Amino acid sequence: MISVDNLAVEFSGHTLFSEVSFTINENDKIALMGKNGAGKSTMMKIIAGVQKATRGNVRCPKDAVIAYLPQHLLTEDDTTVFDEASKAFSHVFEMRDEMEALNKQLETRTDYESEAYMKIIERVSDLGEKYYALEDVNYDAEVEKALKGLGFKPEDFTKQTNAFSGGYRMRIELAKILLQKPDLILLDEPTNHIDIESVIWLEDFLVNKAKAVVVISHDRAFVDNITNRTIEVTMGRIYDYKANYTHYLQLREERRAHQIKAYQEQQKFIADNMAFIERFKGTYSKTNQVSSRERMLEKLERIEVDEIDTSALKLRFPPSSRSGDYPVTVKEVSKSYDDHVVFKNANMSIARGEKVCFVGRNGEGKSTMIKAILGQIDVEGTCSLGHNVKVGYFAQNQAALLDESLTIFQTVDEVAQGDVRTQIKSILGGFMFRGDDIDKKVSVLSGGEKTRLAMVKLLLEPVNLLILDEPTNHLDLKSKDVLKTALQNFDGTLVLVSHDRDFLQGLSKKVFEFKDQRVIEHFETIDAFLERNRIESVKALNL
Repeated sequence: MISVDNLAVEFSGHTLFSEVSFTINENDKIALMGKNGAGKSTMMKIIAGVQKATRGNVRCPKDAVIAYLPQHLLTEDDTTVFDEASKAFSHVFEMRDEMEALNKQLETRTDYESEAYMKIIERVSDLGEKYYALEDVNYDAEVEKALKGLGFKPEDFTKQTNAFSGGYRMRIELAKILLQKPDLILLDEPTNHIDIESVIWLEDFLVNKAKAVVVISHDRAFVDNITNRTIEVTMGRIYDYKANYTHYLQLREERRAHQIKAYQEQQKFIADNMAFIERFKGTYSKTNQVSSRERMLEKLERIEVDEIDTSALKLRFPPSSRSGDYPVTVKEVSKSYDDHVVFKNANMSIARGEKVCFVGRNGEGKSTMIKAILGQIDVEGTCSLGHNVKVGYFAQNQAALLDESLTIFQTVDEVAQGDVRTQIKSILGGFMFRGDDIDKKVSVLSGGEKTRLAMVKLLLEPVNLLILDEPTNHLDLKSKDVLKTALQNFDGTLVLVSHDRDFLQGLSKKVFEFKDQRVIEHFETIDAFLERNRIESVKALNL
């Protein structure tokens, strides 16, 4: 359907990738994978038509619709949520309005034989053929279904888009994309700003309703659930697997094993020939053989082994003093903002060493409860921290609290204690700060880089109660694995807010659900909770 032919991107003498070719067929659900900096987002932008390749091109049918959701979206709209989402059908409404205007002209004009009159008739005929060929759709109902699926409440539909956070405005763009029913949907980290229920809704849509999809995501469960093909970008080229992410990892290991074997055999071949050349160089009777082998080695295409990060960084939180039996106690707590009730009469007690997660749609009160527990906002009822509790808190805006005058290394060096000081560079490497990066000032870092640095800083502080609010938004798969392993080995108490199911798996055995102004306690794993609620969610949305 869509053909990518010999793409190459070069800049400042560096080749990002070259001679990249593949075809995207109808119903392909492709995960675009590779380490940060490999060129995934660049390749997606080229396919979307928002960036030019140095060489090569992307071919697609004339009427093909390609929809692209970038990772970072800046919108300055002053319309309502419903009207903005309805722009997905603007081409339909424009056709209808143009037909109506042209038909009015035909009613009033009397130059029936003129060329201009005939052109209007041709245009009306052309528009009518396209317009009436469209399936009969209740556009308002489609917009409503998409917005509800992505976490908007009916009362949100008439609010101005500029009243919403960046995450919610990205959802509006996502709703517009889904409503267009494009031939190809390109999604760059679509789950970073949506809650678990919305991720599940999006999965169902992409699997059951979408045509071709290409996605970049660090949410392993999301990628596994929606994809049937994986394209890996590595060392300037691609490998194409007809497999989802988990199966691709197995196939990649097999590929590397073959590469290593072939590389070793080639190195032995080269060494044997080099030894022959050195031994008989200058020997008259062997001159032709020596020259032949030298030419052969010059032309030999060297086998490369794909780079893979084999470092196994094991990070442990520094020891902290023991807290009381119940680090967190919440009794009959209610919170409202004017007439809006966030939750009422909420109760929870979290025992020492428990690992719990807060789940629910955005806006249901998860972050509000954390602020209440930390004493950052006033509430009705009582929230108390137990005896000798030392809190480590990672907020969604944690990056803003960093000292921008320090370097990356200095930021971490300030909090590192004991033997861990010898591991600072390895720890930073585990969170994608490598080489000269560690000497950069915090002030020049991107928002995502600052968030990762704030996470590293927290990991090195001695605490016995960790409260993490969406900690994985800017972490790649390796960094998430490092953090997850550290949390699994953490012997303190953990309260975790996250929409990343793969990250949550194995981290908690109790779920606090925030829903309809209530906080409901479930004594089950996140997998059991989601399996039970997935069915309810799909039924509720009538998909």
